Amino acid sequence: MRIFVCCFLLVISLLFSFTPLVKSATSVSDIEQYLSNAEFEQAETAFATKLEKDSNDDETRFKLGVVQLMGTTQKLMQSLYRYGLQQNFVTQFFPILRLPVPINPQPESVTYEDTRQILQNLVNDLTKIKNTLEPIKDAQVKLPLRLGLTRIDFNADGKLAEDESFWKTFSLLTGIPATEKSAQNLAIAFDAGDVIWLRGYCNLLSAIAQVVLAYDESKLFDATAHLVFTQPKTAYPFLINGRNPSGGFDLDIISDIIAFVHLINFPVAEPERLTAAVENLQAVTALSRQSWQLILAETDDDREWLPNPRQKSVIPNAAVTQSMIDGWLTFLDEADALLTGKKLVPFWRKREVRGINLNKVFTQPRTFDLVLWGQGTAAAPYLELGKVTDTNTWLRLLEVFRGQFFEFAAWFN
Repeated sequence: MRIFVCCFLLVISLLFSFTPLVKSATSVSDIEQYLSNAEFEQAETAFATKLEKDSNDDETRFKLGVVQLMGTTQKLMQSLYRYGLQQNFVTQFFPILRLPVPINPQPESVTYEDTRQILQNLVNDLTKIKNTLEPIKDAQVKLPLRLGLTRIDFNADGKLAEDESFWKTFSLLTGIPATEKSAQNLAIAFDAGDVIWLRGYCNLLSAIAQVVLAYDESKLFDATAHLVFTQPKTAYPFLINGRNPSGGFDLDIISDIIAFVHLINFPVAEPERLTAAVENLQAVTALSRQSWQLILAETDDDREWLPNPRQKSVIPNAAVTQSMIDGWLTFLDEADALLTGKKLVPFWRKREVRGINLNKVFTQPRTFDLVLWGQGTAAAPYLELGKVTDTNTWLRLLEVFRGQFFEFAAWFN
């Protein structure tokens, strides 16, 4: 979820340090009222009831998908808070664990099964959002939103503090000045292209969660969960008791990190999840093409989240050129070729002309051993002769995006 939340909302926080390109009306829409009060369940009920009366009301359907997304974000953050997620150098390496979850002074014990349930709940919620948004067909649908005003009850105490608002949270995280007034003045007019974009992000997040759930990481949890959660329930409670209270870098931490790398050796537990993951990834590329087709056809210029070359983005100095879009579409073609096995991933060992069939990595999975993948022997079952993706294609992408391909990719989806 952090891939969406922190890429999307970090951009929103960046906007607060600039004068808005277009100021929104002072009136508060029904969805903004719900979002600013963190009333996600109430909003979902209200919009779902309205849709029962008119199933073709795509604006209401769009609103429903947005509040479901925010409710999903709140549920995830509350789960991590409940189990005492730690903020340290270890958790900073993992996107889903970099959410701005406050410290819980009285965390509950967490088991390996609990962590899997958190991910399964995320998959279920993302599926619900996708199902909500998929029927939207109106190419003119538009939803202006001041998302910076959204609040999330991080600690599930039923109260909304100032630091539980998007604008405040991301100002604290980034050090970029922001005020409630700037959040009130900044609106993004999400449109049909953004609907498809959001569906794509839901598929991307689902793919990541499915890959994790496909493997058995219980041994890793038992040996290193104390690096992530305050009170994990494992076979080695002395690891918790022996933790350095100052959080300093000592011999215990070094040995824990070595154990962490050593135990990234995961047997396959549910192989069907990897098949689902590759299908999710193929949906991402297909939806991205659809999104850009709609964006390129737009003739207005109204507070654009993703602009075409004739439009201005609400993100200052973030111009999108036709060469960037063409480069992105080339990337999608190359990604599809890799996901379907029509092209191969280059193998990094010398004197080997074969490439890796990425499709078979997902559809014919074996134990995932990080060290052996780095060494190359874990790739042996997937090596075959065929057309390998051209390195020059990727170098040209970096050139078109001025060396910022991955930053733009997080935005373009």
